[in-house]
Amino acid sequence: MLSNCKLIELHRITQPSGNLTSIEGSVHLPFDIRRVYYLNDVPGGAARGGHAHKKLQQFMIAMSGSFDVLLNDGKEKRVFHMERSSYGLYLSTMIWRELHNFSPGSVCLVLASEHYDESDYYRNFGQYIKAAGLSS
Repeated sequence: MLSNCKLIELHRITQPSGNLTSIEGSVHLPFDIRRVYYLNDVPGGAARGGHAHKKLQQFMIAMSGSFDVLLNDGKEKRVFHMERSSYGLYLSTMIWRELHNFSPGSVCLVLASEHYDESDYYRNFGQYIKAAGLSS
């Protein structure tokens, strides 16, 4: 499952007057965009995430600053260091995620495949592992 998560370079037009980067749902991403939100002003040492989604897919971009995304599918862990707005991290369904090491002034933009639905979350790692069929 973790192999489905990957960095995607975004379409960028570079000009002396500045850069333009575009993202189109179902063109650059494997889903239509139904919700957009961002994380900012995360206090030093704080973590975000700590959950998995049953059907939601996400695409995360470091719009400013940097942060780390720890992904865990119950068998494998992988850390992505996000620090450029010219690429983003695609997260497929049923992947546990934790965000750490936010630099001062960092902004994490998230594009989501679904509207907010609390019932889509696994907020307990043990319950996530059980639902993923990885516990006995």
